[in-house]
Amino acid sequence: MRTLAAIAFSFSAALALLCYLPEGAWAFWAAAGLAVLGGAALLLPALGKTKRLRLTLVLIALSLAAGLLYGRGWRHFIADPVREKCGGSHLFSATVCDWPQETDSGWRVTVRLTDARGAKAVCYLSDDAAGLEPGQMLLGEAYWQDASVIKGTEITTFTARGVFALLYCNTFPDVSPGSAGSVRYLPQHLARAMRDTISRVWPDETAAAILRAELLGDRSGIDTALSSRFSEAGVSHLFAVSGLHCAFLLTLLSLLVGPQRRRLLAAVGIAVLTVYMLMVGLTPSVVRACIMQFFLLLAPLFLRDADPPTSLASALLVILLWNPYAAQSVSLQLSFGAMLGLILVTPRVHDFFAGRIQPRKKPVRAAVSFLLSTLCSTLGAMVFTVPLTAYYFGVFSTVAPLTSLLCIPLASWNFMAGFLTALLGFVFLPAAQVLGYVCRVLTKLFLWVVDLACAIPYHALYTDTNPYLVWWLVFVYAVFLLCILSRERGRKYAFAAGVSVLTLVLCITLRTGEFRSDALTAVAVDVGQGASTLLRSGEDTILVDCGSSNRYKKPAQQVLSQLGSMGVERLSAVAVTHYHADHTNGLPELLERVAVDALYLPEIEDEYGVRDKLVALAAEKNIRVIFVTEQTEISLGAATVTVFPPVGKGDMNEQGLTYLCTSGDFDLLITGDMSGPTELALTQMYKLPDVEVLLVGHHGSKYSSQQEFLSKIEPDAAIISVGDNNYGHPTDAAISRLEAAGATVYRTDRQGCVTVTLHKQ
Repeated sequence: MRTLAAIAFSFSAALALLCYLPEGAWAFWAAAGLAVLGGAALLLPALGKTKRLRLTLVLIALSLAAGLLYGRGWRHFIADPVREKCGGSHLFSATVCDWPQETDSGWRVTVRLTDARGAKAVCYLSDDAAGLEPGQMLLGEAYWQDASVIKGTEITTFTARGVFALLYCNTFPDVSPGSAGSVRYLPQHLARAMRDTISRVWPDETAAAILRAELLGDRSGIDTALSSRFSEAGVSHLFAVSGLHCAFLLTLLSLLVGPQRRRLLAAVGIAVLTVYMLMVGLTPSVVRACIMQFFLLLAPLFLRDADPPTSLASALLVILLWNPYAAQSVSLQLSFGAMLGLILVTPRVHDFFAGRIQPRKKPVRAAVSFLLSTLCSTLGAMVFTVPLTAYYFGVFSTVAPLTSLLCIPLASWNFMAGFLTALLGFVFLPAAQVLGYVCRVLTKLFLWVVDLACAIPYHALYTDTNPYLVWWLVFVYAVFLLCILSRERGRKYAFAAGVSVLTLVLCITLRTGEFRSDALTAVAVDVGQGASTLLRSGEDTILVDCGSSNRYKKPAQQVLSQLGSMGVERLSAVAVTHYHADHTNGLPELLERVAVDALYLPEIEDEYGVRDKLVALAAEKNIRVIFVTEQTEISLGAATVTVFPPVGKGDMNEQGLTYLCTSGDFDLLITGDMSGPTELALTQMYKLPDVEVLLVGHHGSKYSSQQEFLSKIEPDAAIISVGDNNYGHPTDAAISRLEAAGATVYRTDRQGCVTVTLHKQ
């Protein structure tokens, strides 16, 4: 069976290689070269043990060649024809694949394009599309956009799912029945019915959202704050349907069918897992898990032992044959990385500890065995996933082994109880609601463990805001690799672990030490098209604004990441310039997750309800609220922040607060989104000093940072907080005025977080 693994891994490696290397004729030349090498190797004489090795190498070479040819052909016949249409308006005919989803500006629905050999697209509709259902046919005209390039940035989110075009419809397409209602789309109907049943059984939205995520992989009901806590606690994998969930389901089936009835369990298990795989949407993690479970169920029937590397390789091959671009899926990489660690690392770690921990008493031995198995499984899964999460998300959890130890049993019981309760809900809802209390209790316990883990200092470490951690990860993997290669038997692993912990403490101390002096530090946090500025001096930290128009930026998480690396656990104050979403939509999550002493707000009307929401949340968290109506000073360590009340009239941009941070002869000015006339009114009403740093108003709008205003404050440096937008920010006119005033311009969309540190003379 290992021969099959070698073939499958080699073929898959070639497909993955094509995703990350530029297109060109090199693939054909490489395939030809590998085929020639493989053929030549067959002609060479081989004796004894080298014969099998030679055959394996030949199969690897030929598999690599075949993979390159298949991947290039797949791209030519399936992806390229769709991409050729992108950049213009064309007619389209497509079949609805799944239920439509509501967006901020309308609806989106995934469709399979007719005559496109299975290629998919995402169709964006402005009208109400709630009535669409899987199987229906759509016919209309749309603007086609390449799904791999959004506003000049290459992304893999869509292509990894087999989506190669985004269709924007100005008019609603014609709808025909197509194959709606056929057995082919039964799993989608079952998934929707289960989602609806879960909502009826558990009226508590938090419990319902967690159960929908755990049973169906539907995380749409989990808000950003809760999702971030799961990530930091190291339990996010429990809500991406994978091998753990399939194992839970098989355990439940085994209890119902009986573990001794292998043939029946295999037949029922494969059927149920297939339907379940289709219900949750054929994500890479669930497809991988189900295929490996198929091998596990069938192996005893053929009097064979299941071989994990072979089943893992086969699962990868099946996924990439269907869509080679799935190799770019973060979900696939994490799922296969975790499984590879479980196969290669966990048994060795378990044997290492089991030989040293052998309690004599049977009950104690059983408990230790369970704890050891869970801990070793977690450590094995983390070996290859920690670098991936650090690379893609800029964070890794230090408490993951502990939370896994406590949360996996809770998740197992919750999954099985929730699945049975949801099925009962189809038959007799009142009984299901009574039984649902079990899941509520388990969910509360689960959330309690997560909250407990997130309360531990440095429970999550952020590589994007602490560069020392990147080098620490490289160092740790190098140290343990040397231990593996070393032939010495002493306590090398204990030494490696000790060195790793000590160097981790050093990395954290070095980074937090940079922010613990009385020297003023200002950080313009990269939140995309929005604004968020951290001011720190001594033990005091103030946050001015926290919001973004770019939802993918998650402004609260960006600020929390920065605070974590600074070693800040409490904010002296949160200050708001005005109530627009790009300055405030991250504040609710932030106030939920970090302790705050005071909240400074402008005393102005707010048509969006942000003010009332912040005040209510502050009352809930016992945060002091100050409405600024006159010049106010806030102490910031050795510095002072002066808050100026609104000086303009008109819309909310002109009625915002202004913040001037002063430390000795150093001044930093934050004007929010006010325009030129209001900026000038500010200088006329208050005597402003020459400022060293200006947080440029309104993201570099042409209406802000006018020449007369700049001539009065004479900034040395100007920081523009800006991201992806449709307004042309920052404008060339604004940048030209800033440079003409003698300011060096920094932009968060180019430099990322911009940090200003005032060193003592």
